[in-house]
Amino acid sequence: MDFTISKEIELIAKTARGIAERYPPEYWRELDEKHEFAEDFWRDISEAGFVGAVIPEEYGGSGMGMQELLTIMDNLSSYGCGLAGVWYLMITEVFVALPIVRYGTQDQKERYLPKISSGEYEGCLALTEPNAGSNTFRISTYAVKEGDEYVINGSKIFITGVDRAKVMVLVTRTTPLEKAPKKTLGITLFLVDLPNKNIKYSLIPKHGINYSGTFEVSINDLKVPEDNVLGPIDYGWYTLLDILNPERMGFAIGAVGTAELAIKKAVEYSRERVVFKDPIGSYQSLQHPIAESYAALQAAKLLTYKAAWLYDVKHKPPEDVKNGDAVMKRVLSYKEVGDVANMAKVIAVENAIKAVYWSMQIFGGYGYAKETDVERWWREVNLLRVAPVTQQMALNYIAQHILGMPRGY
Repeated sequence: MDFTISKEIELIAKTARGIAERYPPEYWRELDEKHEFAEDFWRDISEAGFVGAVIPEEYGGSGMGMQELLTIMDNLSSYGCGLAGVWYLMITEVFVALPIVRYGTQDQKERYLPKISSGEYEGCLALTEPNAGSNTFRISTYAVKEGDEYVINGSKIFITGVDRAKVMVLVTRTTPLEKAPKKTLGITLFLVDLPNKNIKYSLIPKHGINYSGTFEVSINDLKVPEDNVLGPIDYGWYTLLDILNPERMGFAIGAVGTAELAIKKAVEYSRERVVFKDPIGSYQSLQHPIAESYAALQAAKLLTYKAAWLYDVKHKPPEDVKNGDAVMKRVLSYKEVGDVANMAKVIAVENAIKAVYWSMQIFGGYGYAKETDVERWWREVNLLRVAPVTQQMALNYIAQHILGMPRGY
C-alpha cells in the first residue's frame, strides 16, 4: 500500500487551491444571498480543465479518473469554496459526463463531451420523483416506444441545474415494476437536449446553496430519439450506479472540505478571542470536539480516496455497453466500490456536521452572523444528511450488504 502523492496530483491540487483562493467565502456568501450562479468560477474551472477532468483527451477533456476529480473537489472545497467546490462539478461532470464516457455510444460522446469539456454545456440528472424518494425502483416516469423514438411522460423533484442545462440524463421506466423480472430491471436512461418545450420546471426555494437553482420538473409527451438511449434498455439501474457511487464519493469529500474550512476559520478565531483571561482556544471543552471530529474527517477522507481508487482501477464497463446482462454482471462484480463509498459518506457527513456545529460554538453569537460564513456552511453540510442518499439508507446498506444483517426496510 503506497500513500505517496504523485507530482501530477500535487499539480492538480495546487491549481485547484489557486482557483479557490480567487473565490473566497465572501464571494459565495454574496452569490448565496443574491441567488446568482457563479459565472466567473465556472469559466475558470472550465479553462483549467476541471469540468472535463474525467473526459478523454480525444473529446477535449483531461483524461483523468475519480482520484484526480476528488483531488480537485477536495482542494476547491477546503481552500475557500465550501460545498460549492463540489456542487457544480457534481451536477455536470459526475451526473452527465461520467455516464456518457462510460456508457455512451460514439455518436453520443462526439455530440456532448467536447461541449461539456469546454464549459459550453452544463448538464443535470433527473432522477428523484415525488412519490418514490429514495426508492428509485418505484419511479413512474414512463417511456413508450413509438417507431424509432420514445414518448416520455412523468414528473421529477429536486432537479438541480435544469434551468441552465443543455443536456439532461433522464431516468425512466421502460418496463413497469410489476412486469419486470426483478425490481432492478425495467429502468432506462435517456439523453435529452434542453431547453425543450415539453419539459417545464418551477423553482423550489431552499435553505442553502442558492448559487444554484433546484426545481420541480414536469415532462409531457416528450419525444426522444432511440439513438439517445444511454446504456442498455431496461438495465439502467446498473448504469445509474456509475453515477450514484461517485456522487457519494464527491459529497463525502465536499463534506470533509467544507468542515476543514470551518475548522480553520474557527481555530484562527479561537487563538485571538479572549473572554476572561485566556484565548478561548485553550479551553478543552472546545478543543476536544473539534479535534475529535477533525481526526474522524481525515479517516473519512482516506476512505473516500480508497473508493475512488477502487472505481478507477477495478470498476470498468464491459466492451459492449448495450448488453444489459454484461453491464449488470460487471457492475455487480465490483460491489466493493459501493461498500466503501457508502461508508465514506456516512462518516464524512456525520463528522462534518459535528465539526461545523462546534465551529459555530467557538464563534458564539458571531457564528450565527452571516459575515463569518459558518452559518452558511452549517446549512450546506446539513443537506448531506438527506442527499445524495439519507444517512439512514446508507446505514441500511452497510448493515445489510456489508455486515449481512436481515433487510429492515
